[in-house]
Amino acid sequence: MPTITFSLEDLSALVGKKLSVDEVDELVEYGKAELENHDAATGEVTVNFDDTNLPYLWSVEGVARMIRGILGIHKGLASITLEAGEGKILVDDSVSTIRPYIAGFIAKGKKVDDYLIKQFIQLQDKLDESFGKRRSKVAIGIYSYEKVKFPIHYKATAPDSVSFIPLGFKKEMTQAEILEEHPKGKEYGSLLEGMEKYPLLIDDEDKVLSFTPIINSDFTGRVQVGDEHLVIEATGTDEEAMHLALNIFAFVFSERGFTIESLEVDYGKRKVVTPKLFDDTMNITVEQVTKITGLDLKKKEIIDLLLRAGYDVNSSLNVSLPAYRRDQIHPYDIVEDIAIAYGFNNFPEKALTSYTIGKKTAISAFRDSFRELCVGSGFQEIMSAYLSNQGVMEELMQVKKAPLVRISNPMSETYSVVRCWILPELVDLLRHNTHTEYPQKIFEAGTVAVNLGNSIEDYEKVALLSAHDKAGFTEFRSLIDYLLTVMGFSYTIEDMDHESFIAGRVGKVVVDGQEIGYLGELHPGVLSKVGLEVPAIGMELNLTKLFEISKKKVT
Repeated sequence: MPTITFSLEDLSALVGKKLSVDEVDELVEYGKAELENHDAATGEVTVNFDDTNLPYLWSVEGVARMIRGILGIHKGLASITLEAGEGKILVDDSVSTIRPYIAGFIAKGKKVDDYLIKQFIQLQDKLDESFGKRRSKVAIGIYSYEKVKFPIHYKATAPDSVSFIPLGFKKEMTQAEILEEHPKGKEYGSLLEGMEKYPLLIDDEDKVLSFTPIINSDFTGRVQVGDEHLVIEATGTDEEAMHLALNIFAFVFSERGFTIESLEVDYGKRKVVTPKLFDDTMNITVEQVTKITGLDLKKKEIIDLLLRAGYDVNSSLNVSLPAYRRDQIHPYDIVEDIAIAYGFNNFPEKALTSYTIGKKTAISAFRDSFRELCVGSGFQEIMSAYLSNQGVMEELMQVKKAPLVRISNPMSETYSVVRCWILPELVDLLRHNTHTEYPQKIFEAGTVAVNLGNSIEDYEKVALLSAHDKAGFTEFRSLIDYLLTVMGFSYTIEDMDHESFIAGRVGKVVVDGQEIGYLGELHPGVLSKVGLEVPAIGMELNLTKLFEISKKKVT
């Protein structure tokens, strides 16, 4: 979990109130964090966060913003003023299939000292590593404005065509040499594995800013004490996540007294002014608050708690969401913030009204039996999100129309549908692990929701995937024989057609006349989309149907 260190004196100054260590210890709990350490000699405190859904809190500025709200020093949305800048970022089509998105802004008017630089780098590292999934989804760069000549150009170049001095080195190196010799190149080089060209940021005088997402230039990318104007950019493969990360930084710089100038990103066919400050709203009701929290709060009290939680809200309980947050997927997420602002320690105690003994449901025990068999067969278990998106559920697997349950008002395209099968999640995981040695054998058992037209049904399913140079139908034919025989089922495998698998190398699994799953060798088109250069075979079984069949046998 993310851990940050900062000056207690600095936190007090940002909050506008002198805070003791004990007060900080109590207040950071509102951000699902705990005070890990206090160095009395240096005045530094270390805070550990248990929740990774609130990346804006991974900075002293974010923590101070939350505390100001809880203490009532500032209520409502935090805001920043964007000044229209003349700077542009020109995006070349060559990055569209490599790392397609970029955004940025200019921060002016405040000289930085050593402490401030360290705080900016700390936030940058936390966002890159945790939120940015080790720079694969988002990576952030900070540069000296005085050394940059606009417009900035974002393009892909041949590995040996450009040389520059990377941060921390004293000699010029090509991008290929950086991946081989530089520590950051060795650490993050897998992100560019198999690519013929690498993304590069250069200014209008051909000075390199960054070999993104690997390393900045030692010239433009070295921020020094006394620098007064800075350029901040973010690149990524997830456009919304990239904008969120940049927004977080924009609020941090604004709260430090910098003037924020926007940059125009020109993709050719479209232009985007960044930072792109989200202005979403969501409605809640008094009834929802009462139902979820059990508190008998009046509308006026709810409004006050929302303001303390950093929202704006009108008398109809239409809530304006902060531009530095994208974690509110459902009104209940906002209700949770109301409960947090109220203070869990302030909830009234209630006596137990019923006494029960907890135990697994029968279907859970049945599912766990399959999990144990999968682990025993040499497969590693993963856990993916219940929510997904159409790109993974359909496009990735070459499926024209999956029985998806769609979110009517999604806060993120990444989580815009409920998954209807699990195998695509396994395939998507392999996409991000092509640098890992083979064989790769993974599985997941969990819940899916299937849209049947007039109804939506939840099923427990298990999916397995094996990728290596000798993966084939026979491997999983033996595996399913083992799984179902041990669980006491007789079965047959019948021919079927499925867009995700090779024709003639896929079959449906039938138990007691019911189709309960399928197995087959993944289609080359699917393998190509995830960058797999070895064969892969997948299987998915409907455990709910198998469980119902097993119950009939018992009765």
